Amino acid sequence: MTAKTRRLRELIASGGFLYMPSAATPLEGKLAEAAGCPVVYTGGYVTGASRAITEPLLTMDEQVRVAGEVARAVAAPLVADAGAGFGEPLHTMRTVREFAGAGVAGIHIEDQIYPKRAHYHGYQVHAIARDEFVAKIRYACRQRDAIDRDFVIIARSDTAREFGLEEAIGRVNAAAEVGADLGLVFPRSHEEAAAAPGLAKVPLIWVQSRGNRDGRPILPLGELAAMGYRGCIDAQILLGAAFHFMQRALAEIVATGSYGGISEAGFTALRKQIENLIGLDAYYRIEAETVEPDSRPG
Repeated sequence: MTAKTRRLRELIASGGFLYMPSAATPLEGKLAEAAGCPVVYTGGYVTGASRAITEPLLTMDEQVRVAGEVARAVAAPLVADAGAGFGEPLHTMRTVREFAGAGVAGIHIEDQIYPKRAHYHGYQVHAIARDEFVAKIRYACRQRDAIDRDFVIIARSDTAREFGLEEAIGRVNAAAEVGADLGLVFPRSHEEAAAAPGLAKVPLIWVQSRGNRDGRPILPLGELAAMGYRGCIDAQILLGAAFHFMQRALAEIVATGSYGGISEAGFTALRKQIENLIGLDAYYRIEAETVEPDSRPG
């Protein structure tokens, strides 16, 4: 048991809706926490994209390192994308140990083949057999119970995209029977989205896949809560917003030689906000007490 895994369990038990934006850097994690998000998330999509590759090419070490960096930067519990467990049940058990050891409070494990294929992002479903998926979850939960019973295991099925919601819910329910704490499926329509929580044996987490090209709905948080979802992973919001505005800023500077999107006074205030988030004043104080006794930081 750790303070963060216990806190995640408390948040789940409270019945409150948990909004989890996906952060690929500690600064993004701290920004999400400062905004009032009760849980932070590190997804495979943002980890891969921020490294200019793609999620299916990530190694376990890379994802554990990135999620651990974010987890250590925030007081809120962090949930991470553990892909397909990075292998068979034995490998999945090690995956649980590594994420827990990095300070992560919970992970989701999916029923895709491993290694994953880039075509995963083209909405190709490469599902393993149901019994193989359930075995992964069973052994992941066995490892959880051995090291930290509060660590959260989320069973994720991608099969609704090809085989329908019934198959995906069936897999999540089978995973619940062997110890999964939460479920995650990908309903294809508003009607399926509304139906899914009532069919699942465990609370469901919604994935807000902004910019998806397979027609999955993007739903307001209040509506998701009313449908019975326990939380929402916002998988691309921070990466997408940052990319959009960085692209606009660079285009303006290249075209005009200057940037007017933020005033000089505004940028001064923005820079101070960033410095406050990273705790720069505390660093100043320590140096003033030791190696910079005559300093007067502005």
